[in-house]
Amino acid sequence: MLETEELLTLKQAAEFASEYTKKNVTTSNISYLINYGRIHKNEHHGAVFIAKQELINYYNSYYGNREIDWKSKLGQDLNWALSFEHLKEAETTKHVHRLHPYKGKFIPQLVAYFLDEQTDEFKTQVFFKKGDIVLDPFCGSGTTLVQASELGIHAIGVDISAFNSLISNVKVAQVDLTDLHCEIKKITQLLKTFVAHSAHIQFENELSYFLSEYDRKYFPSPEFKLKVRKKEIDEKTYAEFHEKVVLEKFNELLIKYNLKITQNTQERFLDKWYLQPVRDEIDFVFEQIKKVQNRLTKKVLTIILSRTLRSCRATTHADLATLLEPVSTTYYCAKHGKICKPLFSIVSWWERYCKDTLQRFAQFSTLRTSTFQYCLNGNSENIDLFSELEKKHPHFFQLAQQQKIKGIFSSPPYVGLIDYHEQHAYAYDLFGFERKDEQEIGAMSKKQTKQAQQAYAQGIANVLNNSKRFLADDYDIFLVANDKFNLYPQIAQIAEMQIVNQYKRPVLNRTEKDKGAYSEIIFHLKAI
Repeated sequence: MLETEELLTLKQAAEFASEYTKKNVTTSNISYLINYGRIHKNEHHGAVFIAKQELINYYNSYYGNREIDWKSKLGQDLNWALSFEHLKEAETTKHVHRLHPYKGKFIPQLVAYFLDEQTDEFKTQVFFKKGDIVLDPFCGSGTTLVQASELGIHAIGVDISAFNSLISNVKVAQVDLTDLHCEIKKITQLLKTFVAHSAHIQFENELSYFLSEYDRKYFPSPEFKLKVRKKEIDEKTYAEFHEKVVLEKFNELLIKYNLKITQNTQERFLDKWYLQPVRDEIDFVFEQIKKVQNRLTKKVLTIILSRTLRSCRATTHADLATLLEPVSTTYYCAKHGKICKPLFSIVSWWERYCKDTLQRFAQFSTLRTSTFQYCLNGNSENIDLFSELEKKHPHFFQLAQQQKIKGIFSSPPYVGLIDYHEQHAYAYDLFGFERKDEQEIGAMSKKQTKQAQQAYAQGIANVLNNSKRFLADDYDIFLVANDKFNLYPQIAQIAEMQIVNQYKRPVLNRTEKDKGAYSEIIFHLKAI
């Protein structure tokens, strides 16, 4: 093969792909394509090579054709400039934006596009300038607040979820990294001492070694996935057989270590979705966090623990975003193409997220400006913004009262699509935050009936009408929405506003399994 095909080393492949796609392709990206069976690897004298033509075929099948394909499905008015296709995930989840998972958030570059002072052929005027105040009445995880800070713009957020408000305020806070590092070191050492001689650690170590050897023999990567893709192996039958074999070993080890896996009750989220050893460690760390004196450090540690909780739920890797059924034994993992196991300890994830959090705050500290950002926990349909701001942030209140809010940039909830409280049920359970599910606009429980759609439209209009009391006369409002029910013209009418422009953009960076053509609209509203 070396004599008939042009082969590239990993480095050469990355350099060629970068030039060919006009994107920054790394050797890690090429390795990903190999590991997930997208392209073959050719080994010669211990070195790995990739066929240049196979690389070309892969990129031609996806890039290049996507814009044409999506416009044919979604319409020629699709604004591809707002796809931000050139960005890698590390750029769309930069610094504190990835501090905690959150379903349904927009990327920071979209916020920056409308908030910054740059113009182009699509955005022909500047809507916000340094020193202005922007409002996000559906603050979520605080993307607007963080980007406003980068751009020298003040920002007020509002969210009905107490946990969302915590995430947002932690992201924009002036964290004492020295104190945070010290508390992390202390708690981590206590946690390691707590689990050092635990039976579940010895159990998991032996199980991990067994799985490593077993998967290497029966599920070699990437050969196994390639055979499945070529239908040389019936994945379902093959996986079911090996699941049973491994389960026997799993049960043997449970008996050997006399280990209790499941909790006695299944009543609450924490009871149902965490194995007993994991629950014990969670409770231990939470007790240590309660002892921390610095209130802000304590809040950051709470976010780190919450992020750890999410990654340690007893579910398959493929179902982490959308939980199906708890998993308490070994199982065949369709995502990784091998036999995997649930987690029996939080230590590795706790350490990983502690390190990651410190790095993200350090990165953001070099970009943030000396401006005010704060998220209020309340109902945007009726909250008295300035009155609540005065209680929580008096200096910001004085500025806001003096110059008022220039406008809104927000992504309202969808109609009956996301349960905004339930996605963080583990945090509400552990930390005792008050849930206000019944006050969610477009709550998933209300589904997408005609009645639910009308209630949604009225709710969003209520938020706009309530917000107008605090806006400058010449305000600009930008709402990011997938308006599949065509409700926003009605919303604008109820709120006595006019839609002066709308930008239809493709959404490429979706986390859902469905990667089909999908768009959303940024509605630009002003006073009539």
